[in-house]
Order: sequence, then structure tokens, then C-alpha cells
Amino acid sequence: MQKLNPWIELAARLLLVTMFIMAGFTKISGYEGTQQYMQSMGVPGALLPLVIALEIGGGLAVAVGFGTRLVAFLLAGFTMLATLVFHSNLADQVQMLFFLKNLGIAGGFLLLFVHGAGPLSIDAMRRRQD
Repeated sequence: MQKLNPWIELAARLLLVTMFIMAGFTKISGYEGTQQYMQSMGVPGALLPLVIALEIGGGLAVAVGFGTRLVAFLLAGFTMLATLVFHSNLADQVQMLFFLKNLGIAGGFLLLFVHGAGPLSIDAMRRRQD
């Protein structure tokens, strides 16, 4: 069973970041609307390029296992911050569900921060070359 662990770790990384990569591209295609929504929630629209870069770039970095611990830590913080800003109306059942979902995602990123990407990653390949 342990022979499967590297593949399970890879699958977990891919599952964890798929939403971020897709969300980043969705924000590009709906740039103005996303910027307006951010501003309506009190977040400067000028931050949108950084959000897109973190979602797509960070998502791809975790997917391939490059700088995984740092990027996972950043994505955990980003997820928690976004959760508090955009999903804090816990009286709304849908927002409560988003809030709890994001807590779970942040938890997954924190586990990745602690344990790293695993052997099927650029990080592991770089360690083997050292």
C-alpha cells in the first residue's frame, strides 16, 4: 500500500489546487466584474492581478511540487483571508458552507506545508540532485 503513497500525494496536490487554477482563469475572463465585486466587499480592485498570479502561479507550483511548502503556506493564508472577507455571513447557509469548505482547504494546505510535496515533485527531484 505504501507504494501508492507518492501517487496519492500527487493526486491530493492536484485536487487541492484545481479550484485555484480554474478560479484564476475565470477571474481573467471576468476581470471587470471580479474587480467590481472585490471593491464592493472593501478590497481594492488593484489587488486582482496579485490574486490571479497567486491562484494560477501558486496552483501550478503546488501541482508540480515546486516551492511547495512556501506556496502552500501562502495559499493557506490567502484562503483564510478570502474566507473572512467574502464568506463571513455565517447566517447565510450557503456562505457558511463556503466558509467551512475553505477551512478544510486551508487545512489541506497547512498539511502540505508541514509534510511537503512528496517524492513525485520538483522539490524532491531538486533534493536528490543536491
